Amino acid sequence: MQSKVLRYSEIAESVRIAVQHGGVLALWKGWAPSVLRDVPFSVIYWFHYELFKARLLQQYSSQKELTFPQSFACGACAGAISAVLTTPFDVVKTHRQIELGELESLGDHHRRLSSTWKIISRLYRTEGVTALFTGLSPRIIKVAPACAIMISSFEYGKRLFHAYNNDVELEAPS
Repeated sequence: MQSKVLRYSEIAESVRIAVQHGGVLALWKGWAPSVLRDVPFSVIYWFHYELFKARLLQQYSSQKELTFPQSFACGACAGAISAVLTTPFDVVKTHRQIELGELESLGDHHRRLSSTWKIISRLYRTEGVTALFTGLSPRIIKVAPACAIMISSFEYGKRLFHAYNNDVELEAPS
């Protein structure tokens, strides 16, 4: 469904056809590569963000919290590391989507999609390890700033609401 442009009125029909040809589980095609990319990404991201944050706060012991630029930089670095390490699963997800689009355009609803591990081994066997990192630069260019913006905004909002809550508590009658 993601491989072609649909009008809203065609989405229900596409879902019906997918379920008719592949059962209810057809609605979750591509779920495994997405989870294999997103869960490790989050683990790697948060581990590195907290590591960088702790190191900066240790280095600047007078600070209790990161400044906006510091959290921005920590988020960008953690996002870049996460993007690099999970790119192979992003490549697999993309190959799965391409394969699904090819099957749909050929009208071949009976052939099963290749498994995640078959796609990885085929790419490695035919094109080498570099095939698993196709699109790495654009991914880093997209992910690092997005992570930086997300975490620095989160940290700023957290400080803002914490300060607001403390002011409200101080003003509350005893």
